Amino acid sequence: MSLIMSYIGSKGCVISADKRRIAYFGDKSNREQLEEELYAGAIINDKELQARALDLGITLKISDDVCKVRSVGEVVVGEVSVKSPFETKRRRIYGTTNGYQIVELSGSDIAKMEKGEISIVVFGNKKTKEVANEIIKKRWENKTSLKGIADIFKEVMVEVAKVSPSISSENDIFIKHPKLDKREAQKLLRETILRDVKLLKKWREKLQNDLLEKAESIKMAANILTEGEIGRVVSIDEDMLEIILGKNVRAFDTRWKPVAGSGEKILMYSDKPNDVLVGDVAVIENENLCLKRNNSALRCDVILCKTE
Repeated sequence: MSLIMSYIGSKGCVISADKRRIAYFGDKSNREQLEEELYAGAIINDKELQARALDLGITLKISDDVCKVRSVGEVVVGEVSVKSPFETKRRRIYGTTNGYQIVELSGSDIAKMEKGEISIVVFGNKKTKEVANEIIKKRWENKTSLKGIADIFKEVMVEVAKVSPSISSENDIFIKHPKLDKREAQKLLRETILRDVKLLKKWREKLQNDLLEKAESIKMAANILTEGEIGRVVSIDEDMLEIILGKNVRAFDTRWKPVAGSGEKILMYSDKPNDVLVGDVAVIENENLCLKRNNSALRCDVILCKTE
């Protein structure tokens, strides 16, 4: 769980987030128990976290280089996310002078939205939010500058990291101060959100297509011929040989696009064309592409696969 703090005021906005991400590997119920203890404040430092994870048989991967906040024009954006095997749920805050909007996303679909004007918004678990709010209240003064607020947020990160290993003391901070009234702020936020969500949708579609292509490649790779007859030589032109593919043999390019099927022709090459005769059988033996008659080596620019 992240700690993201946002100040939205009439003179500008400030957003800050820690940089820690924790991945948990192991039994689901034990993972949930460890997370519950961590977020409730029962675990107070990295050493205790590692020890408790060991007790529960959980492997941790901790990264302290994750960027959870960003700047989009005159808008700042912070995001926390929860991933499951089937979908990713995101909670984002978009802020600018005189306005903010909180958006909850399921995948790339907007599930919930709320908006406001001047406020301090904190995303975090029970323990980190409790400590953060205490420090902010203690250090807050009327007419605190945007830089002063950024300094308070930095102090909060350091202090919260001392009592919860769920966040890092390292943090990213953005300050924006465009001159916008409340109506202009909400219009800008709305336009930014729609554009941002559209980009997320395109990214998810590309990712899904890439995964489908990889899955298809893995499936096709399982059918690559490593032994057996490929086809017969039907013509010879210097080092180029025309091969007619045999039964249950297909050829694909390197992007797994079909090139030729059984009974169709492909080109192969021989460094010793004088060793080749029309009617020779091209085979793969011991993972080597060659002529069956004399083991003379052959080359081709396609992937040869067996078919059912």
